[in-house]
Amino acid sequence: MTVLFGVSRWTALWRAVRLGLACACLAVASAQAVAARVAVVLSDDATPYQEVYQVIRAYLDDTPHEATRIYAEGLTAASLNEARLAVAVGVGAAEALAALPERPPVLAILVPRAWYLKTGRARLSSGSRRAQSAIYLDQPYERQARLIRLALPDVRKVGVLLSAEQRSQISELDEALRAQQLGLVYATLTEGERLITPLETVLSEADLLLALPDPLVFNRNTAQSLFLTSYRYRDPVLGYSRSLTRAGALLSLHSSPAQIGRQAAEWIGGAIQGGSVRLPSPAFPSYFSVSINDQVARSLGFALPSEADLEKRLGGGN
Repeated sequence: MTVLFGVSRWTALWRAVRLGLACACLAVASAQAVAARVAVVLSDDATPYQEVYQVIRAYLDDTPHEATRIYAEGLTAASLNEARLAVAVGVGAAEALAALPERPPVLAILVPRAWYLKTGRARLSSGSRRAQSAIYLDQPYERQARLIRLALPDVRKVGVLLSAEQRSQISELDEALRAQQLGLVYATLTEGERLITPLETVLSEADLLLALPDPLVFNRNTAQSLFLTSYRYRDPVLGYSRSLTRAGALLSLHSSPAQIGRQAAEWIGGAIQGGSVRLPSPAFPSYFSVSINDQVARSLGFALPSEADLEKRLGGGN
């Protein structure tokens, strides 16, 4: 009788252990399935920002998580609604989030690298107390240099006009160009200075003008003058957006809002899996495209490989 009682106690204990393990597994599964809210803060209602939001939302629709759209204007801590992660789309959104004393970790996207390194990173981290990261608007210099070599093998000197804020990147750009046997000619534009003088100084020595996402240099007020002057010197322009290709750049290397949104969605999916938000280190766009202005190519006498061929040889086009 004693033996039977011992077996019975052992059976009961084993059942209790199995039940405990099952409950523990259910608790872990439940914790993993808890929905996280991601606040996508847009700088304004411009189409590229809306496109990024739509891509992120579509990605999260296939998960337990959700994306909410908020605009930078009038942003408050309460409007974030206890989001686990905020995605700042554009500098305006990032600045609005940085101004909030209470905010979740921030992923800034479609922001220039120079802005992020100089001011954005420090403001968003608040002295390294908060998690933050970025997907830059810029393309890496190595990728740009490779495109120049692939598309325009006769180019020897690359010209750049940049503001004082971008000047710290000159050595990095020079190193990337030299790796492709390309020289660098540059001039710095100070605020309030007329564009034409430093631009002509660069174009007189360069074979190509490399446009960087620098609002002091390339903006709606200066673009036409930059293109017309470069044509006068017979120097093609390598841009950083499809709109610049349409406006007059010979070709551009760029990442579309959908491509940036895709990369951001992939990062978000990984960042909110665990108990704490873990963001990758700031990075350049993984997905990119090449666009060519055929009319400009004919006018300047260039015969370029196709967009698809250049994208394939660069490892992009996704």
